Amino acid sequence: MTLTIAAHIRYNFPEPTDFLLQIEPAIIPEQRVDGWFSCTPTEHFSRVAAQDGIGERIWLRHQGEFEAWYNAKVQVDRLLAPIESLAAVPTHLLPGETIQYLMDSRYCPADRFQSFVGAEFGGLEGGALVWAMRDWISSHFTYAQGSTSITTALDTFVERRGVCRDFAHMLVTLARAAAIPARFVSVYAPRVFPQDFHAVAEVFLADPTRRDEIGGAWHMIDATGMAEPAEIAKIGIGRDAADVSFLTSYGFAEFLDKSIEVSSG
Repeated sequence: MTLTIAAHIRYNFPEPTDFLLQIEPAIIPEQRVDGWFSCTPTEHFSRVAAQDGIGERIWLRHQGEFEAWYNAKVQVDRLLAPIESLAAVPTHLLPGETIQYLMDSRYCPADRFQSFVGAEFGGLEGGALVWAMRDWISSHFTYAQGSTSITTALDTFVERRGVCRDFAHMLVTLARAAAIPARFVSVYAPRVFPQDFHAVAEVFLADPTRRDEIGGAWHMIDATGMAEPAEIAKIGIGRDAADVSFLTSYGFAEFLDKSIEVSSG
């Protein structure tokens, strides 16, 4: 699958401000990226590795109006497997780098959902359990454009509505509550409406290319149902949305404009 991506953002920084930008698809084995980035000349510009070395963040320092443009062709070729058919990796065999994705994070209070998961999904395991969680979210939550900003999964659980970040936080939280590592993924995808940066979840389950219980692999799943793993360009990953915001400002930032266009073919 080849994706064509065009992104543009525009902000104003009234005072000299440091900020992080993360809008470029990660250069990783599952996706080949041919793209270019440009922005307003700034006082400082440097690249640093993003979470777990997946993708890059850009450190910038600027005062005044700021614009950034990104255009790319991304060839996606990732491991695909029916989630519901995959076994769980026994907790005691989980690799060390996955353990942080079992823990509570700012927007994903997994500990608060352990009783609910046991009562609602008891008897299910592994990918069948995750898929049941995905179906439960789909049938109980309403996608409501512009309905959220800093809500946690607990807020979303109560309100039963949200946008892609809320759906992803909910699935990540439920999976962690069942001792399945789960992380938040910032992506581009062509069938997202309205077009924007999108958010999905990844869960750590058995690797279908192996016959033993050792190892495992990350598998992508979109609780909104708008994006399929085969047509997703991964930007970055994190414990929740706080780790992969497309712009994180360490000072006042005035949002002016944003446009995202993603097509496949």
